[in-house]
Amino acid sequence: MEKTFDLIVIGAGPGGYVAAIQGAKLGLRTAIVECREVGGTCLNRGCIPTKAMLHGANLYKEIKEAERFGIFAENVSFDYSKIMEYKEETCFKLREGITSLLKANGVTMITGKARLEKDKTVTVTQDDMVETYQAKSIILATGAVPSKIPVKGSQIDGVLNSEDLFLLADVPQSLVIVGGGVIGVEMAKVFSSFHTKITLIEAAPRLISNFDKEIAQSLKMTLKKQGVEVFTSSLLQSIEKEKEGLKCFFEENGENKEVSAQYVLFAVGREPNTRGLFGEGVSIEMAGKKIAVDDGFETSIKGVYAIGDLSSDIQLAHNAIAQGVRIANRLGGGNSTEDLSVIPSCIYTNPEIASVGITEEEAKKGEIPVKVGKFIMSGNGKTLISKDERGFIKVISHGESGVILGAQLMCARATDMVGEFTMAITNKLTVNDMLKTVRPHPTYNEAITEALEEVEGQGIHVLPKRKR
Repeated sequence: MEKTFDLIVIGAGPGGYVAAIQGAKLGLRTAIVECREVGGTCLNRGCIPTKAMLHGANLYKEIKEAERFGIFAENVSFDYSKIMEYKEETCFKLREGITSLLKANGVTMITGKARLEKDKTVTVTQDDMVETYQAKSIILATGAVPSKIPVKGSQIDGVLNSEDLFLLADVPQSLVIVGGGVIGVEMAKVFSSFHTKITLIEAAPRLISNFDKEIAQSLKMTLKKQGVEVFTSSLLQSIEKEKEGLKCFFEENGENKEVSAQYVLFAVGREPNTRGLFGEGVSIEMAGKKIAVDDGFETSIKGVYAIGDLSSDIQLAHNAIAQGVRIANRLGGGNSTEDLSVIPSCIYTNPEIASVGITEEEAKKGEIPVKVGKFIMSGNGKTLISKDERGFIKVISHGESGVILGAQLMCARATDMVGEFTMAITNKLTVNDMLKTVRPHPTYNEAITEALEEVEGQGIHVLPKRKR
């Protein structure tokens, strides 16, 4: 096997494999190193399997409630093992596709645990065999691993992270989820649909605290409606083993509480996966747990780059992909047009949640004059036809120029529609620019027009300045 390359990518997750393919397309002799399956966490233990299970959960719920549409189904049930087979089949097909793309573009695939050495070589260990490789440029793309909470009992059997959860053979009878971020609320949605008794404990005053306040409040009500018990402003104190499960002790607004469940899921975020990544004597600048990079994602070691969850505050696959493409284009002489300052975020609950740009709350903190337009989806024809959960679309525009600054959506197809607002913000479109588009009827999309028209129907809200 060839040992010298123009580019070596360590990690075959979304950012890594896309960077490798783009580099190869631009004529760089490229290798990619991965110790597990191609696709990384996103494809194998995160985004894709979660969304497959959410699809199954939503379909099960729709069939059970089909009577609303005059359709009757008796003895509706599910087979969890079949759902897991469907999830695995989905992941397998995508892995096959990625492998085919890597091979078709001439990327050399190396299996093993990669380590960056102090002479800027890469050693790869597989079955006690160590091989050394060289490259002009190296991209570190090893992603992130689940974070842990240092509380008493966190190592007890039955305390799971998001990856462990997918290994269970049966649906949990009960589950305490610690963490009300994206992973926590999506898992609450999946397993509550499969009749698991869910208790969700979040330390912050609200769920998904980095999203719009109104969305967070609506999500909490939606989860409660689905039978999820939600505790916010609550800190986990300890976990103890019981005869038939685990008991969690926590504090809610100064009051001591406890709850028992078959399993406990830690969904408290993810941290950069740097374990074993650097050889002895490697000195690389860090920013806390993240690898420090400049505006071009280059680390303190010239020619070594770090992308995605290793170096970014935004832990999203599409963010890592955009960064990987940017570096590959720079190294191979390609053209990059992506605006990496505008990254949409999505949550695949029901209704879906999506956000891009700034929120009304953030505008207030920044003393930015804004106009806000909001349309309630109960007035949308497609929403009424589908009997979807009540939701809304909110648009934030600059109060003087009319330029779109942000959008928050909580409705069916929100994760698809947010792309239109992302394009608008990236291209600095105004409300009037977006209103030039005639959106088809009946669609969820036409609610975007309604929300934009609401912006124009309001006066300018110059948010008050903070007291100094």
